[in-house]
Formats: sequence, C-alpha cells, structure tokens
Amino acid sequence: MAREKTKCITSIGGQALIEGILMRGPKKTEIAVRLSDGSISLEEMNTGFIKDKYPVFRLPLLRGVAAMIDSLTMGYKALSVSVEKAGLEEDEEPSKFDKWVQKTFGDKMMNAIMVASTVLGLLLAVVLFFMLPTFLFNLIRDYVAGPGFAPWRSVVEGIMRIAIFIIYIYFCSRMPEIKRLFQYHGAEHKTIFCYENNEELTVENVRRHSRFHPRCGTSFLVIMLLLGIIVGFFIPFGNPFVRTIVKILCIPLIMGIGYEFIRLCGRCENTATRIISAPGLWMQHITTQEPDDSMIEVAIAAMQQVIPENGEDKIKVG
Repeated sequence: MAREKTKCITSIGGQALIEGILMRGPKKTEIAVRLSDGSISLEEMNTGFIKDKYPVFRLPLLRGVAAMIDSLTMGYKALSVSVEKAGLEEDEEPSKFDKWVQKTFGDKMMNAIMVASTVLGLLLAVVLFFMLPTFLFNLIRDYVAGPGFAPWRSVVEGIMRIAIFIIYIYFCSRMPEIKRLFQYHGAEHKTIFCYENNEELTVENVRRHSRFHPRCGTSFLVIMLLLGIIVGFFIPFGNPFVRTIVKILCIPLIMGIGYEFIRLCGRCENTATRIISAPGLWMQHITTQEPDDSMIEVAIAAMQQVIPENGEDKIKVG
C-alpha cells in the first residue's frame, strides 16, 4: 500500500474515544467530545509521563515500555471522561442485578465487580493469545503432523495469534458503537496528515487525506505480534503454562523494539520501512473507517488546542 507523503512529521499523536478524540501534544493533552446537544466539549487532561519523572525511560527500548504504560493509563482515563461527557452512562438503564447489588452492597461492591471484570478480561486475553495457540500446536504436533513439526512452533503459533486478533477486531468492528469509534480513529489520522502537510485545518482539507497512518497503535500491535514470532524461536518450552509465563515476561522487550520500529517508520520513507509498516496499514482497513464531517470537526478542535506556538513538534522531511 502506498503511504501518503508529508512535508513534516509531528510528534502530536491521538486516540479515538467514545464520540470524541484525545490529542497529545508536546506541552498539553486535550480531550474533545461531541455532546448530546451537538456542541463540542474541550477539556485539558493532566498528564504525568513516566519519562518526565524518570529520565532513564527516555533511552531506546525503555521509552517504548514507558510510552505504552502512559498510553494505557491516559487512554483509560480519557475513555471514562468521554463516556461521561457523551451522556452514555445517563442513557443506559441499569439492569435489575445492578440495582440489587447497588442497593445491597453499595459502591464498594460495584468497584470490586469492576476490578474483577478487568482481571477476567486480562485472563481471557492471556488464554486466547498465549495459551490457546500453544495448546493447539501441541495437539497438531502430537496427533496430526508428528515430531517433525516441532521446529515450526513459533511460526504456527504466531499465525494463530494474528488470526485470532484479526477475527476479534473484525467482529468488534461490526458493532455500531465500535464502528463509530473507528470512524473517529480515521478522523484523527486524517487531521494529523493534514497538519503534517502544513495545510489549514478545515473539514474540506482534512477530508481528502488518508486514514492510514504509519505511526498508529494498530501498527504497533501488529508489529508486536510479528516480533513475538521471532522471540518465540528462542523460547524452548512447549508446556502451555510455562511458555505463556515466559512470553509474558518478554512483553517489555517486544514493546521496546516495536516502539523503535514505529518511530523509524514514522520518520523514514524507504523500502525497509514500507515493508515494516505494511501489515499495520493493512490492519487499519478494519480499525479505521471514513469519518463524517462532524467527527472531523471534533478532531480539528482537539488538534488546535495542542499545537505549540513555536512549531517545536515538527520535523521536516525530504
């Protein structure tokens, strides 16, 4: 896939929210949300980045781990803000079970249920993406292909993991709420491309840009999955539990390497970076959708708040 060429590269990045967008600039982070009355709410988000507190996390590899932790923490807070501002919590009628729990046990039990749900979600991800591929490979090796199939473990497990990821994201994208989230994701990318081409941030200008950006969280996840295949060659264990534990311990290393690849793909345009970024750009056919004008307006509103006056966020290319 041909990548859109830009005149500059910006350090500004974003994230799609529920009926809104978060834009993170070099000096401030802004949340823009479309309210139920049609207006756009703007709110600056207080951020304390790990690299600012601990300079060691500015070093290569370590900065990737710090960036991932910061993104997850900030993204969770921003999503909560967007849900509240968009009015989804007010519109959603609590179930009888929720009302009974609230009445019987109060807020503490509700908080405990939320924590338990998060833990169960993480356990489900570990089972699906780590244990299941190893278990299935062992079945194929022991009952179908034979011992000679063993050297292909990492490749086969990696392909299974990528397939599970694609299928999961695809079915999520069929949900109306997630489709709108992916449309806001597309608006974020288009707006950043418009800014990187030094064009005025108008709906007309933003609309004609690509929604596929090489510096994207989707591309980062795909690169991590591919790097996991390479790392898997050096993990000798075949037991699903032991192999899963070792792979989880390798995640920080994979994060660090993946982050450096994303930085490289965002800054350079050559054959090697096009090959590296291609799988992530293909995956963005699912994780980004064409936005409508109202979504672009929200992205522009968020972007305008984080652009520094002296242009320190931009690096010229070409």
